[in-house]
Amino acid sequence: VHEVLPEADVLVVDDGSSDRTMEEAEAAGSLVVRHPFNLGIGATVQTGLRFACEEGYEIVFRLDGDGQHNPSDLPLLYAALRENRVDAVFGSRFMGTDSTMEISFDRRLGIFCFRTLVTLLTRQRMTDTTSGLCCLNRQAVEVLARYLPQDYPEVEGRVVLYKAGLKTIEVPVQMRPRTTGVSSIDRWHSIYYA
Repeated sequence: VHEVLPEADVLVVDDGSSDRTMEEAEAAGSLVVRHPFNLGIGATVQTGLRFACEEGYEIVFRLDGDGQHNPSDLPLLYAALRENRVDAVFGSRFMGTDSTMEISFDRRLGIFCFRTLVTLLTRQRMTDTTSGLCCLNRQAVEVLARYLPQDYPEVEGRVVLYKAGLKTIEVPVQMRPRTTGVSSIDRWHSIYYA
């Protein structure tokens, strides 16, 4: 991120990790907020959004910490936010490109169900409702900092933005296979969440 957007502040929210996340992030020049223990993805994202609100940031990018998102996509998301005059732009691995990322059948089925449901609820076609790659303006940050769900924030966050009257779009991006960590969404969690 520092290479692509050298003027941007980078915040790493360390969700009570037992490795050297905090030390590595600080050594790389990032700001760090550390949870005393693991609170989960929703609380972690919300911590970052609340930090952005309190510090007065006008634009916020979100990338997952698992290596799937390419920071070189950030200017593309920002350009789409400005050119389309929307409140949030989400990167989609299924839009306009052939995804080279291998996704299990169970996960693809879950993604299909969630995107169909969110499309019906928002009356706007969604292709990748589980993507954590996004660019948000101040209004979107304020709404999500307050109302972001704790379990699976990506999916429900889209509905929250819609209910708040904010405009969102998706843009095509390439995502890479996870380089670190383990997804919290397995078959049984997907069934439970649905």
